[in-house]
Amino acid sequence: MKKIQYIIMTLACVLLASCMADDYAAPETDEAPFGNNYIEETNVITIAQLKAKYATVIANDDMKQITDDIQIKGVVVGNDIEGNIYNEVSIDDGTGAFIICIAQGGLFGYLPVGQEILVDLRGLYIGAYGGQGEIGTPYTSASGSTYVSRMSRSIWNAHFKLLGEAHPENVVPVEFDLNKVKDTKYMAENCGRLMVLRNVRLTAATGTAVYAPSDGSVQLTSNCANRAFDGIGSGDLVLRTSTYADFANNVMPTGKIDVTGVFTRYRNTWQILLRTLSDVQPATE
Repeated sequence: MKKIQYIIMTLACVLLASCMADDYAAPETDEAPFGNNYIEETNVITIAQLKAKYATVIANDDMKQITDDIQIKGVVVGNDIEGNIYNEVSIDDGTGAFIICIAQGGLFGYLPVGQEILVDLRGLYIGAYGGQGEIGTPYTSASGSTYVSRMSRSIWNAHFKLLGEAHPENVVPVEFDLNKVKDTKYMAENCGRLMVLRNVRLTAATGTAVYAPSDGSVQLTSNCANRAFDGIGSGDLVLRTSTYADFANNVMPTGKIDVTGVFTRYRNTWQILLRTLSDVQPATE
């Protein structure tokens, strides 16, 4: 008799757990699990307008808190998926791109390439480092220099909203115009964008040399190796790879290649940041 009661109780528990699992497996909600779902789309300006509004601040590597009630909207075109881009994402709205600095790893998990977001700028800081426009919060270095850097996860979470689902297939890099590599206006308008440089060759590629060795064989700046291209001055444009990138120790291709990446700037030098190793492909021209 006790055995029969035990079996009945066991079956009841299994059935109850199954019903509960069904309930928990399919929560009905339209709200995104990240960001601030209460942000409403108002006073949206383009990234080009944002750059123009704070042109002096950016040009002087200065910093200013945004007090106007303005927003920007853009699609994520670059993130930290393979470790070469650190604590930041690039968003583009078709008029230009901007870097957003966030003190959090694994950003690609909820900010994949192709994800559109709305950013409420009021209360955040805008500025530049080496001429590269950035949005974040103030940071003071050990030497006493203060500049815009990574905002905390809690601050970021209060200032952005996910819009729909990611569509990576819609993200197409802008063709980089090598004839304008020294054009300061072109640089100011396009730095931070996902672009592609076609039909080039890496000067240091030997068949055994890797992108970013950490063995002392290559001079590093901030744990990154700058690789030049044949026929292009290293003061004008480089491929910049972190020693922490997943592909840092992959061998560089020796032939002609097309290079896609987030084209940032440091002063008057373009710096290409690969997102993944697949951003380097054999030249199509």
